[in-house]
Amino acid sequence: MLQLPVWALQDWVRARTAHYDRGFVSEDPRFAQAHITALAPFDPDPSPRSLDLVAQIAAATEPMTVRWAELAQFPNGIIHLRPEPDGALRALTARLVEAFPDHPPYGGAFGPDVDPHLTLDAASAEVTLGSTHELVGDLLPVTTQLTHLQLAWWESGNSHVQHEWSLG
Repeated sequence: MLQLPVWALQDWVRARTAHYDRGFVSEDPRFAQAHITALAPFDPDPSPRSLDLVAQIAAATEPMTVRWAELAQFPNGIIHLRPEPDGALRALTARLVEAFPDHPPYGGAFGPDVDPHLTLDAASAEVTLGSTHELVGDLLPVTTQLTHLQLAWWESGNSHVQHEWSLG
């Protein structure tokens, strides 16, 4: 997965991940539990040419400042934060999709234009948009700078950063 770390919310998302499945809490200090997905799935064993292309895209992408204040819920129950503004994030995903057409966002399940977001929780009988808002409320609103793009491997017991590039 290609992702952008959101360090300002890392502790909260890391704790929430541990609440559900401690195996996905990475020991890699560079690994961003709190992130925006730029493109997933991605090649699990990218070639040097693919890595170079990602590096070129990252270098051509300016760091972004986004504000996190609004919680929302997708129809599948994923509770998330919406970044504002999101135009530069959408443009980054579009450039990655153009470079790697065999890897559409989320396997094409949601179409070509996906909503940038930071996943916080999943709705259930005990978890609602309101309960998540109460849990995260004191942290919001927060403004963050997105400065890096990571190729991250997500696997229980083995989540880690494979490669990382600075934006700009």
